[in-house]
Amino acid sequence: MAGAEGAAGRQSELEPVVSLVDVLEEDEELENEACAVLGGSDSEKCSYSQGLVKRQALYACSTCTPEGEEPAGICLACSYECHGSHKLFELYTKRNFHCDCGNSKFKNLECKLFPDKAKVNSGNKYNDNFFGLYCICKRPYPDPEDEIPDEMIQCVVCEDWFHGRHLGAIPPESGDFQEMVCQACMKRCSFLWAYAAQLAVTKLSTEDDGLMRNIGGIGDQEVIKPENGEHQDSTLKEDVPEQGKDVQDVKAENSEPRASSSSESDLQTVFKNESLNAESKSGCKLQELKAKQFIKKDTATYWPLNWRSKLCTCQDCMKMYGDLDVLFLTDEYDTVLAYENKGKIEQATDRRDPLMDTLSSMNRVQQVELICEYNDLKTELKDYLKRFADEGTVVKREDIQQFFEEFQSKKRRRVDGMQYYCS
Repeated sequence: MAGAEGAAGRQSELEPVVSLVDVLEEDEELENEACAVLGGSDSEKCSYSQGLVKRQALYACSTCTPEGEEPAGICLACSYECHGSHKLFELYTKRNFHCDCGNSKFKNLECKLFPDKAKVNSGNKYNDNFFGLYCICKRPYPDPEDEIPDEMIQCVVCEDWFHGRHLGAIPPESGDFQEMVCQACMKRCSFLWAYAAQLAVTKLSTEDDGLMRNIGGIGDQEVIKPENGEHQDSTLKEDVPEQGKDVQDVKAENSEPRASSSSESDLQTVFKNESLNAESKSGCKLQELKAKQFIKKDTATYWPLNWRSKLCTCQDCMKMYGDLDVLFLTDEYDTVLAYENKGKIEQATDRRDPLMDTLSSMNRVQQVELICEYNDLKTELKDYLKRFADEGTVVKREDIQQFFEEFQSKKRRRVDGMQYYCS
């Protein structure tokens, strides 16, 4: 018997002890995360009628549009109502998208929520994510064959997801960045390198401090000389001449061949960052930045909160953004953070105390009875749990079930023993 009690005691020590507060806090955290991901997306109405939604939760149905078919995306409501039993890929969030559910891409399905859709949504953009493949490695996530622990990060431009180890630049260990632009998008939108020199938090070398780190090696980088003139896709690293040297001297030195990566590093540390708020005579921040020497690298970049607000919005720059199809970079409400905050705000607005809702629907007598019942439950549950705390034993599921069974039994006895009088 003693041995059995000892084994039971050891077993109880191995069982995790979780308080009710822990359970409630974890449940609330999961609920907040879910609301952030959904961003206030309507779970009952198809989003098609809203036009190109700025940003919404999207899914792809592998059952209806498997690999080899045309890619298609569906909204949250359609994922529930029309594809509830299907195999879905969660795409998290995409910008400017029309729900495809039931259009010509779905051969044997009609949308139950909004069947009157155009045959094709020409404004939608698709990638391999719609077939459950991500990153330059084109692998699923989670990947059962990938044993390397790694996080997936979404590019803010192309909205594909990438493994941190496949971005050419290691993600900051602290996670202290808000958005990422992948390698391919940095090549296509290379004007961003001009801003990266001052704003990016990319860690490119462990040998230098500061927000924009030194870029070691010259094998995969391109040093761009300062140019004056029209807008062009280029990158820069801002600098200020050393004491005792004028700009012409520094430029002359920069034009000479460099014998080693150490001299490259010395050159890069000649200059210091200037304020992005300073604008050239043309009123263009980008032209001001491009007046300095800069470096291109074949890497992704990581950006802090509110970095988009530093982008120039002059007429020429806005035209360039339009030509590159990245006008959304100037929209503060395009960010995933703004989308998540929208979901949290709507959740807080809709969240109500169920007890107060119940009380408000009752008359005075019913309210008093409910409050008394609640106080009785609170007192008895507190006394019941105190016994376990005093004995140092673990509260199990069976114990909680037993408590409520006994509580209900006592309640029935009290009700059955009541006497009713009529006047």
